[in-house]
Amino acid sequence: MYEDLRWLGIEWSEGPDCGGACGPYTQSERRGHYLRAWETLRERGMIYPCTCSRKDVGVAAGAPNEGDDEPVYPGTCRPTVGQRSFAPHDLVPSTLLRAGSDPVPHNPAGLNWRFRVPDGEEICFTDLHLGPQRFVAGRDFGDFIVWRRDDVPAYQLAVVVDDASMGITEVVRGADLLKSTARQILLFRALGLSVPDYFHCDLVRDEAGVRLAKRHDALSIRKLRELGWSAERVRAGDGEVL
Repeated sequence: MYEDLRWLGIEWSEGPDCGGACGPYTQSERRGHYLRAWETLRERGMIYPCTCSRKDVGVAAGAPNEGDDEPVYPGTCRPTVGQRSFAPHDLVPSTLLRAGSDPVPHNPAGLNWRFRVPDGEEICFTDLHLGPQRFVAGRDFGDFIVWRRDDVPAYQLAVVVDDASMGITEVVRGADLLKSTARQILLFRALGLSVPDYFHCDLVRDEAGVRLAKRHDALSIRKLRELGWSAERVRAGDGEVL
């Protein structure tokens, strides 16, 4: 990826390959950051353990799935109002951090942990490219996973923690992640962190309107290089189907 990005003419001032003031930049080395965020959410009663598999959620009644987004969680393991929102200490994903110690994996029950969304709350933001956006928690998306059963942080929690700790002020990514932005805004607020600005790019699609992806046999940048494409041609996008 580094080689392909440099070939495209993209340069960066910080990263796993060149260091910087906000390291480490490899997520496997940032476990302590994610655990502290997880513990904050747990202490505030904003997450709960869940035994449901992805298949369980997918086949549950009332769990629609729109496009590539995950189905809305039907609330199978969600605590009722006033109910204890987390299991005994032996179900937490890791031992609590002590000053100067490394986190030790400790998730014998193999549980997912979900963030309890505020049902009916509107999450609104203005995308720097696509304009005003509005999503309703509990309708457009449900309780989502922040810690996985294999004892690693889920995408939604990891990127929020990384963006906040690295001082990111503008996030640029594909329009397929608009709904994820709404989820992440809820996490930023729950953790008392500043929300960055977002710019969601239009997706590159083929002649049938399907977005280019490896699962659809779309060609990689490396393959285009092998076929003789120049970096200028790839950046410009000359209208050919890849």
